[in-house]
Amino acid sequence: MVSGEITIDGEHIYGPKGTNGLINPVLIRRKIGMVFQKPNPFPTMTVFNNVVAGKKLMGMTTKNSLTPIVENYLKLTNLWDEVKDDLEKSGASLSGGQQQRLCIARALAIEPEILLMDEPCSALDPIATGKIEELILKLKEDYTVVIVTHNMQQAARISDNTAFMYLGELIEYDETTKIFENPSNKLTENYITGRFG
Repeated sequence: MVSGEITIDGEHIYGPKGTNGLINPVLIRRKIGMVFQKPNPFPTMTVFNNVVAGKKLMGMTTKNSLTPIVENYLKLTNLWDEVKDDLEKSGASLSGGQQQRLCIARALAIEPEILLMDEPCSALDPIATGKIEELILKLKEDYTVVIVTHNMQQAARISDNTAFMYLGELIEYDETTKIFENPSNKLTENYITGRFG
């Protein structure tokens, strides 16, 4: 059984009605960007078109209006200097770390309020992981970033608040320093100290 609710701007996203009538899933999706564990650039699209895929779905189609968006989000994700001469290449031709930053640029280009990241560094080498972590630290100044990770060191490095979940249940939620230095729950302590997991 699942219980609880998810609200964005005070509206329950799974509720039958919001303040303006029925919840519009398209509008909700525009508020949330998603980055998956495995980089998933659209393989038949160029780097350029990967970044603006969402904008094109929203009706923005002229190259003049899309070009500054591509440059802006590739610069934000520290990818511009690496791909500015290869914008017409397939997004799938990039390295794993570059593909993940491309997917982050694509998620941000729709101008979400929230960025959800599911194990965004698990398939990456340490250098690419460092670049993604630096990017997350920069992004959290302007976005709500929610990251799922099993990497305790990563959670300690980049998060302000941490939730520990076990078998689908929320065990503890607090400031990251509190969770890692003085957890309230023995199960949390056992996980953080490596007694299980």
